[in-house]
Amino acid sequence: MIDFPGAVLSESFGETTADVEPADWADALRHARDQGFTFFDWLTGVDDPPDGFSVVAHVFDPESFTHLLIRTRVPRADPRLPSATGVYRGANWHERETYEMFGVIFEGHPDLKPLLLPDGFEGHPLRKDFVLAARVAKVWPGAKEPGESGHGAPSRRKMAPPGVPADWGKDA
Repeated sequence: MIDFPGAVLSESFGETTADVEPADWADALRHARDQGFTFFDWLTGVDDPPDGFSVVAHVFDPESFTHLLIRTRVPRADPRLPSATGVYRGANWHERETYEMFGVIFEGHPDLKPLLLPDGFEGHPLRKDFVLAARVAKVWPGAKEPGESGHGAPSRRKMAPPGVPADWGKDA
């Protein structure tokens, strides 16, 4: 097991996870780097309603071939974490993407601006409460509903995808 002060450690499928408080995020990453986890692999967010988001970073020790997940939770009302760019330069792109897709603010990031979405895009599309308007405006191009193919039972009542307001698409 890895020595990781101030973290709750768990292991599953041969991979160690260190759960830390948001205030300890940057220190935990620095400690991991100093312990030999010099390769920063990725960082992302996970929407976990209704309370907030998990932010997870995966780092790797190339000497011992050991993987480590460092995870914390931030509240939905004010999702903020200290930036890890001072610890791992590779965190820059990942923090920008997590900011754009989930709305997690990385304080101290050198250039926290949108990365992938078009200018003027509103919202954070990987949040579970984000309504995908395209799912309402265009019929899903998959298999037909029962009864629509001319075989089987008559069609059941059409349902909107999860998270779509009941009044969307009525005037289309």
